[in-house]
Amino acid sequence: MIAMLDTSQDLDQCAKEIGCEVEQLFTPLTRYLPQKPDQKFAIDNGAYSNFNPKGFLSLLAREQSRRGLCRFVAVPDVVGSARRTIEVFEHWESALREWPLALVCQDGQENLPIPWHSIAALFIGGTTDWKMGPHASACIKAGKAIGKWVHVGRVNTPGRFEYFKDLGADSIDGTGISRYSHMREKIYRERLIPELFKDA
Repeated sequence: MIAMLDTSQDLDQCAKEIGCEVEQLFTPLTRYLPQKPDQKFAIDNGAYSNFNPKGFLSLLAREQSRRGLCRFVAVPDVVGSARRTIEVFEHWESALREWPLALVCQDGQENLPIPWHSIAALFIGGTTDWKMGPHASACIKAGKAIGKWVHVGRVNTPGRFEYFKDLGADSIDGTGISRYSHMREKIYRERLIPELFKDA
């Protein structure tokens, strides 16, 4: 599983701290410059904090020449509402069709169809209860069965990291692991250091 980080910190150092492959996640909120111009990346829309359409489109324009390296662009979404997110997806889809699109799944997605033929990736968003529940798990399993890239947002703890890794997610992100070495190192310690040596 790949950790996609929205960070200005050195990606190689971040990878050592967390103990897995790291790629860059770009957002219109921070607009960090590419550290590795030839490496694959993804683009989030910033809707979890505050969606800025102009900033989002400006970021896409900036990365246009590297579009072939992009794993996915998270189409604008409405946090906590799958129905409203699908409506917003339909509004933005034609404007973004030259990019590999990701639908951000939200609470209630289990009751609505996923536009599989229009997307390259599934992005698991939603409230914490929904994300950690059976409906999000079913979305992940469906995405993997169809052969789509699956990304999960807001994964900042060892427990969540292992949970989504075991479900087959391809990548994760998290504000905490993007900013703080101690959060990345905690995931590394919980995952990779044998139980015998944890208290040493």
